[in-house]
Amino acid sequence: MRLDSIILKPLTFFAVLSTLGLSAGGTISPAFAEGLAEHHSHEWDRDDEADDTIEMRQNAGRKLEWHSPEFNKREKDSLLHVQLLGINDFHGQLSAGRLVANRPVGGAAVLAAYLNAAQQDSNDPDSPDRTFIVHAGDHVGATPPESALLQDEPSISFLNLLANQYCRYDDRRVDRDHRRGWDDDEAKEDRRDRRMHPKCNLVGTPGNHEFDEGKDELFRLLNGGNHPTGPFLENPYRGARYPTVSANVVDEKTGKPILPPFVIKQVKGVRLAFIGAALKETPSIVTPTGVAGLKFLDEADSINRYVRWLRQTEGIRTFVVLIHQGGRQTTYEGPTQPGGLINGQDIVNIVTRLDNDVDVVVSGHAHSFTNALLKNQNGAEILITQAFSSSTAYGDIDLVINKHTRDVVAKSASIVTTFADAGPGLTPVPQVAQLVSQAQAKVAPLVNLVIGEAATDLLRMESPAGESSLGNLIADAQRAAQGTDFAFMNPGGIRADLPAGPVTYGELFTIQPFGNSLVRIDLTGQQIYDLLNQQWVNQPFPRILKTSGLTYTWDNNRPIGDRIVQVLRNGAPIDRQATFSVTVNNFMAAGGDNFTVLLQGRNQLGGPLDLDALIAYIQSLPQPFSATIEGRIVRFN
Repeated sequence: MRLDSIILKPLTFFAVLSTLGLSAGGTISPAFAEGLAEHHSHEWDRDDEADDTIEMRQNAGRKLEWHSPEFNKREKDSLLHVQLLGINDFHGQLSAGRLVANRPVGGAAVLAAYLNAAQQDSNDPDSPDRTFIVHAGDHVGATPPESALLQDEPSISFLNLLANQYCRYDDRRVDRDHRRGWDDDEAKEDRRDRRMHPKCNLVGTPGNHEFDEGKDELFRLLNGGNHPTGPFLENPYRGARYPTVSANVVDEKTGKPILPPFVIKQVKGVRLAFIGAALKETPSIVTPTGVAGLKFLDEADSINRYVRWLRQTEGIRTFVVLIHQGGRQTTYEGPTQPGGLINGQDIVNIVTRLDNDVDVVVSGHAHSFTNALLKNQNGAEILITQAFSSSTAYGDIDLVINKHTRDVVAKSASIVTTFADAGPGLTPVPQVAQLVSQAQAKVAPLVNLVIGEAATDLLRMESPAGESSLGNLIADAQRAAQGTDFAFMNPGGIRADLPAGPVTYGELFTIQPFGNSLVRIDLTGQQIYDLLNQQWVNQPFPRILKTSGLTYTWDNNRPIGDRIVQVLRNGAPIDRQATFSVTVNNFMAAGGDNFTVLLQGRNQLGGPLDLDALIAYIQSLPQPFSATIEGRIVRFN
């Protein structure tokens, strides 16, 4: 029986596994399948592929340079070059398959080839010893099946393969997963953590997705130990060989960081510090269970606290910030321009308030590029970078440090795209390619199952009003699953397009990887108006919900909070006093993405997993199936 040719009858997720006979003796066990159902969370960050053009990649690749008035190239003996290679929002992109301008780009083995090549400097045989690979969060979570179905362990193993000999597993037998805070007596053991070695070449910080399954699973992923549904590729799973730092994620009761706030590195006698931070809005874009017991403090305040402390106690003057927050840089002509051009007020405000001794901010979250100099409130120039997402680029950053003053006197950066058809991309790293192959083989029996056939490409791309063909399909599936009047799907939860042709389980999982469950609630007509108006209220950008069962019009010239003109059901205006049944996912039902009106919903009733609903709905349609932009959302002005 060929798995890639099966068209399944409507089955639940677990029935699919049972039909395949994937038991404890096979590739995927029932216990493993149960664990997959718990792999849930959500958020707003996503790739805006329409804006990711070859022109933008070329702009990002232009080198930005800065030097202080004291910089003197002739004083070579007093200068130290330190290289930073920055990635962000990897999201478990182990496999190839991404395209930029129809050229293959990225994948873990290709990214590794670029990072290795960037460290080889024929003019400096010690180049690898002065290079640090850093990531700015969302390395895991919202990941493709070959990572997500294995609890993202392969994505951690990928970074482990990039680590040098000084990066070692922390094998001490302490109860690290239930610590009270990084500063307390129990957690002082962390200061002997072998991952904190000053010459270990890797550092990371958590993004919002690292909290998708809560802090205990984050600790397990970093510190080791088999998942209840494991083991997967490694037995026992040993965790990360490198440190993960965060200054602003603290225990709700103690107020102390749950991870080391910083790590100190050393190059030829000069010390520099890496400080991490997650965006303080994480609780609004992660399910409540994921951040239970945690507080996310102001980013700049938390970073500055440790900058001051390390300067006073350790004499450190070079600081690199890894932060999971960011913006988008507009395109332009000519060399990279200092002074901004960054669309993203949150990150601009954070950088403005940073200490003068912060030299570089490696950012993320926006899935775009940044390569600019921003002035803080005192006029100090801070370099900020961001390297798109999903293994398709890295930031190549060079710092020149005066060995005597320990200050950065020059710095430069460019954002390099990891094209797989040129340069280092032609020779992917074999060890990484082997890891990827093992992960793909492990999940292949489930991933390759054919669920149906799409007659045409179904895309996330939105009409000017905000409607998409794929969004309509998903919203229809969710309404059908619970038999409600209406359904609403948040756009950030739709993670990939669906190409025409045979549709596999793996493709659908990639589209909806969070394992959210559906929730039925009752809302009044007025609350539905309020919900739709919240698409613009307290949002970093308009979050246009994908709808089923209704149509509505909105006016871009009306004030935020009152943009909905009319909501119709079957062509007639809905009664604002009437009650309607509504389906949303559990992330939205908890007020996620700032849709707080949903917290007012009554008569809550749980339903199936969102992925199960989509599979069942596709199987119920005549094959090949399709979906279109129908005018469910109409925009004025």
